[in-house]
Amino acid sequence: MSDYSPEYLRRLRNEIAWRDLLERLRWVHKLREGRLVFQCPRCRETLTAVNARTNLGRCFRCKENWNPIDFAMETWELEFQSAVGILDPLLPRS
Repeated sequence: MSDYSPEYLRRLRNEIAWRDLLERLRWVHKLREGRLVFQCPRCRETLTAVNARTNLGRCFRCKENWNPIDFAMETWELEFQSAVGILDPLLPRS
């Protein structure tokens, strides 16, 4: 599938802030009552939330979960390696 290390892929899934992700993808999002919500790329509803503990986005209408990689692939219809390339600049650097 790829030459990416498991640690690197774990970091892409777990360390990219959703607000940064949504801004990078130019995806519809806003703060609603103090929580980040976004438009679901599947059903287009905004019955969504981000779980800070798991770093997953969730649509409660269509019951879909996304990590940042999956979300980038879905919203921009990207192949895996292209999504990784778009997400890499969002990783926190130490």
